[in-house]
Amino acid sequence: MPEHHTGTPTDDDVVRYTVHPSPIGPLTLMGRDGHLTHLVMEDQAHATVTPPGSRRDDVWFADVRAQLDEYFAGTRTVFEVPMRLEGTDFQRAVWAQLRAIPYGSTISYGELARRVGNPKASRAVGLANGRNPIAVIVPCHRVVAGDGSLGGYGGGLGRKTALLDLEGAGPA
Repeated sequence: MPEHHTGTPTDDDVVRYTVHPSPIGPLTLMGRDGHLTHLVMEDQAHATVTPPGSRRDDVWFADVRAQLDEYFAGTRTVFEVPMRLEGTDFQRAVWAQLRAIPYGSTISYGELARRVGNPKASRAVGLANGRNPIAVIVPCHRVVAGDGSLGGYGGGLGRKTALLDLEGAGPA
């Protein structure tokens, strides 16, 4: 039997959460079974709320919190966090491509659609992008409109601008 973070195997089914301060506001981290499942910003569109029976556990997220702090300090460009991204096959394909966009770079929704193998699906990739459950770490903020404008962002355009500026990839 694999080792578990704490307690009994059934303990892994409990959703754990913490709230982490950041330069873009408080970030709610949620996870279970050793994997991060959500990173939610305050007032985020399509936000997931902590389910009933969740357990606050700041220690369980210590590594994720440290990596976020390094990212916001400008010393981390790649996250190494065990994640479980739950969504449709198409959404997971989009989210996988988001993770392939290098720090400090942006791509268009059209390019993202091409990368998932459906060049005419710009609108669909935009919707999948907006449903990304692990913002910041899965860098949906790196996708911009074809004309170089910001496009949309579930966390608000101010946060998108701040994240792109942090990475040196500010708006054109």
